[in-house]
Parts: sequence; structure tokens; C-alpha cells
Amino acid sequence: MSEHQHDENCGCGHDHDHDHEEHVFIVADDEGQEREMVMVYTFESENNAYAVLLDRNDPEADGVIFRFEEEDGESFLVGIEDDAEWDRVTAIYEEIARVENESQEG
Repeated sequence: MSEHQHDENCGCGHDHDHDHEEHVFIVADDEGQEREMVMVYTFESENNAYAVLLDRNDPEADGVIFRFEEEDGESFLVGIEDDAEWDRVTAIYEEIARVENESQEG
């Protein structure tokens, strides 16, 4: 018995085109105004997972970093309140962005 190989031609009904799959979150800002945010990147640091979200309607705006939390098997995003944690994750993301920009410039 052979194992099923999942790919775009397997015909099993799963969506294997993950490049175009958008993870959209509704995020309320400090004034309570809701914005659609798209997850564009995830990374890990010190046993925590983080997500970078961009405003879907303003993709040129700076990204926002959230930490993943799990409770009762549910994952959700929380804002980072700790200054040291914020400094650490923004430095990691800035390094990732710098490397990405250099690789695109070729």
C-alpha cells in the first residue's frame, strides 16, 4: 500500500495552493476601530510563536507583531505588552525583513 502524496494534482479535494491562502484577522485598534489584518509572516523566539500582520487595506503601513497564545486547544493572537519582549521580537523581525530585502535585490 503506497502513501498518498498530497500535491496540486492529487485530486483529494484539499487546498494545496498555500501561497494564495490568506489568514485574515479582524483587529481593533486603541480607538476601537476594526481593521482587516493579513498574516504575512510567522517566526519563533524563546519558545513563543509570533505573527506579523499587515493592514489589508493599507499594505504599505508598518506591520504589527502579535504573540500566539493557546488556551483550551484554541490559538489566538495577543498584543505584546512587555517592553523587553517587544524589543527582542522587533529586532528579529527587522533582521528577517533586511535579509528578505537583500535576497530580492539579488
